[in-house]
Amino acid sequence: MSFTTEIKRELVRTVPEDVRGRLALLRAVVVTSGTRTSDGFSFVSENESVAAYVIGVAETLGLRMTLTEAVRDPKHGRDKLTFSCFGAERGAEEIFSVPVDSDEKALAFLKGAFLGGGSCILPRGEKRTGYHLEFVFQNMADADLFMEASDRFHLLGGLVPRGEKYVLYCKSREGICDFLSVLGADNSVRTLEKTAAARDENNNRNRLENCMAGNVDRSVTASACQIKFLTSLTETSLNALPVSLRETAEARIQNPTLTYSELAKQLGISRGCLQYRLKKLMSLQGEQP
Repeated sequence: MSFTTEIKRELVRTVPEDVRGRLALLRAVVVTSGTRTSDGFSFVSENESVAAYVIGVAETLGLRMTLTEAVRDPKHGRDKLTFSCFGAERGAEEIFSVPVDSDEKALAFLKGAFLGGGSCILPRGEKRTGYHLEFVFQNMADADLFMEASDRFHLLGGLVPRGEKYVLYCKSREGICDFLSVLGADNSVRTLEKTAAARDENNNRNRLENCMAGNVDRSVTASACQIKFLTSLTETSLNALPVSLRETAEARIQNPTLTYSELAKQLGISRGCLQYRLKKLMSLQGEQP
């Protein structure tokens, strides 16, 4: 089940108590997934539970919806169902004139917009795509109404034209979490937070592994340079060195794969002391370890 479907299943559990709230919800559903006709309106849905919910809301307002078309979507393997309400000029006029001038109506409008045409994607596995919440509107007036409703709850998002349509979106994990919290989709918020925690843990682990790999690469390169130079020294040159440096040079030559910490432990000195000695040895040829 997609995250969008999970959210919608949670949202259809409650119906706005106020009549004006139900009108606002129905208006949002139609402007995101349907059309207004000369004698009524219609909406399209691929989700049976959403369709049943919207039909139920319409019935509480005295409006009767009927199934007028069913088209199979071969890409997603689902039926697109069109429901229409004819001969309801007065009802349609009331629906499309309801404002979002209160928190209750604004909340109902946001909820209807998601049920009608909202989508939300969470990052999965190693995919580079991240969080994405989106709504598509047929005209700027409807997009403005959505922004007016979201502004009442200080929800942030962007707006871009897409062909002849307008897309409102949010790519922020925090912004999407705020939106779902406002809608009361608490279970979906927990799903998002669980996904975010797992993703953060995975990212931290990858950063640590990359850092460790980088350190190993540098250590291997440094060790190779040291071995190459130290093995080029003649026995006379080695014997001419102070005892501490000679012992360090011999230990490095005999243990080319040991890390600084392992080699320092074998010599019975600190890691810093070992690095100082190796730096001193390498300075004999003007190089750094």
